Amino acid sequence: MDSFDRRLLALVQRDASLTSEVLADRVGLSASAVQRRLKRLRAEGVINSLVATVDPSRAGRPSFFIVGLEIERERPDLLQRLRAWLADEDAVQEVFYVTGAWDFVLIVTAPGVEAYDALMSRLIADNPNVRRFTTNVALGVYKRSLFLPVTEG
Repeated sequence: MDSFDRRLLALVQRDASLTSEVLADRVGLSASAVQRRLKRLRAEGVINSLVATVDPSRAGRPSFFIVGLEIERERPDLLQRLRAWLADEDAVQEVFYVTGAWDFVLIVTAPGVEAYDALMSRLIADNPNVRRFTTNVALGVYKRSLFLPVTEG
């Protein structure tokens, strides 16, 4: 990736609806060169997807929970089953396999505590390898972003 690619990535991460002409003007390339570069970045897997971000409160999902999961055993088949379950669950926004006190850390959104409790009851019922979990309720959300700095280095 060169500096043009990095500038394009920074721009489309902020607003993927920008036209090739606008992007071209901002990075100093032609619109066709911008299209070729974006197509290559998608083909190489640098750009995974183009999505719209939604206001959680307006979409009826104002509550966020940070969850630490502890598992019984790290058998590959049991880990794969849990990972698949978490990947299929839309309320689970992010999953991190971590070191430390927990094996996984999850970011979960829900309409409220009752919905969250139901989700976690299903998680435990469907995944007997989960030993326990702890929950931190987000009292306020001051930044949510998947923006990835793409500076040189």
